[in-house]
Amino acid sequence: MPDNQSIARDSDHPPARRYTTGNTVIDTQLAGLVAPFEDGLDRRLLAELMTSAYRLGQDGASTIDLKILNSAVKELRYAFKAFRPYRRIRKVAMFGSARVSNKHPAYAMAKEFGQLMAQSGWMVITGAASGIMRAGHEGAGRPASFGLNIRLPFEQGANTIIAKDEKLVTCKYFFTRKLLFIKESHATALFDGGFGTLDEGFESLTLVQTGKSDPRPIVFVESAGRRFWRPLLRFIGQDLTNEGMISPSDSSIYRVARSAQEVADIILKFYSVYHSLRYVKELLVMRLNRPLPERVVTQLGREFRDIVSEGTIEQGKALPDEVDEPELTHLSRLLFRFNRRDYGRLIQLIDRINELGAVPVPA
Repeated sequence: MPDNQSIARDSDHPPARRYTTGNTVIDTQLAGLVAPFEDGLDRRLLAELMTSAYRLGQDGASTIDLKILNSAVKELRYAFKAFRPYRRIRKVAMFGSARVSNKHPAYAMAKEFGQLMAQSGWMVITGAASGIMRAGHEGAGRPASFGLNIRLPFEQGANTIIAKDEKLVTCKYFFTRKLLFIKESHATALFDGGFGTLDEGFESLTLVQTGKSDPRPIVFVESAGRRFWRPLLRFIGQDLTNEGMISPSDSSIYRVARSAQEVADIILKFYSVYHSLRYVKELLVMRLNRPLPERVVTQLGREFRDIVSEGTIEQGKALPDEVDEPELTHLSRLLFRFNRRDYGRLIQLIDRINELGAVPVPA
């Protein structure tokens, strides 16, 4: 199972102009420091990272700027290390209020959802605090739980389920925390919540809509008998669309569920035939868990020709440039030149693949 972010290697982008400190002696020393690392791209990136640090000094960066960057880099380094052993396991980012009690109807649903996802082999990432976050961890259990806590003067102590676990990461900054939530997860589930939940939900929506994050299921969860998200979704679906602020197809980026089982079904179905994607030069390479009948591929080419900038959708095997992901070479591929604009339609294509790929096509 891949990391959810498309991997950008040298094969995907032309090499940039060499990034240096401008000091030959320093550049040589930095090259020597990264020489032991085998991968050429990794060596280049590490050298550029150290070059950036050196150039901050050359630029006369302020102490506060250096403190922010220093804390952010250390925070991310630690978090990447914590997530690394679990990168092949899919994870759902689960958001909701820390203020709801275990008597709130959303609490029981969040707990049940966490349990369902853990039973399906997934892990659950929450903000590690109380309320909905604790419910998700309670349902998933400690082994299947990840926590991304935030240092606040109130509300945000880690719950007892994830406290002192190696899978608990405490962040100083919201921006690093939100980056980790998206980078390390493959789905977003939004339960009843306040400003934080709205912030994290719109982050997911924006990144998928603009192609800055791989496609993912984003689900607004309404507790039984409640209409918590209804006014917001009406505003998105009617006002924003009618005003031309979003495209009609952008409504495909999110779903609404009214039970824990429905949320789990939406997420699991998204990855039933579709597996993941990446770009190789100008081609979008969509990996599938099983190949599609050729008539289905032809049908997809007709239905989604509006998002293909040149040629049509074809089915094939792993490309030579995908050699850096050997564990995925056995998967079938759909290959086409995506216009890199209509990401709501791209979600619709994934939904259609899962629909047509799940039903045997008669000869």
